[in-house]
Amino acid sequence: MMDFDAEPWDYLAASEAIDIEHPLVQSIASELRTGDDIAYARAAFDHVRDLIPHSMDTGDTRVPWRASDVLEQRTGLCFAQSHAYVALLRAGGVQAGLCYQQRPGFVHGLAAALIDDRWVRLDPRDPAVRFSASADALAYPDDPILPTVHAAPHPTVLDALKGMTTLTASALPATLGQPE
Repeated sequence: MMDFDAEPWDYLAASEAIDIEHPLVQSIASELRTGDDIAYARAAFDHVRDLIPHSMDTGDTRVPWRASDVLEQRTGLCFAQSHAYVALLRAGGVQAGLCYQQRPGFVHGLAAALIDDRWVRLDPRDPAVRFSASADALAYPDDPILPTVHAAPHPTVLDALKGMTTLTASALPATLGQPE
């Protein structure tokens, strides 16, 4: 089950972190936008999953959080990867939002998209995860998913990312600080 914290049109809108009007976001979206929404969502998923490795996997200490910065620097935490994926989806006209999963000791970020008249959760964090238009595609399928699809990053997450000049695992949120 999914809940939504905004109006439907907000899942196509820009925000501070989901900067869909940025020229780089627009350029990549334009390159990837061929075929229908399913083909586009798959191409954008593969782009983020394959070209933007998770910072902790590579030891990269940069902490980009704005979608265009993530796409330019080609690195980011799970939250940042999701920001980039959601920005690409929205720039291509696909409604998308941000979801969170409660992992042991920390919160994990992923995306959700309206594809073929259904919302699916999609996680570009793990190279082993394959895109699906009909079912959730998760890096951590056994961990609880918080039910809300957010139109903009949760303030706890965004504040943590913006507060880091270099990657500090202890500064990442352990919870979102309020019931979902």
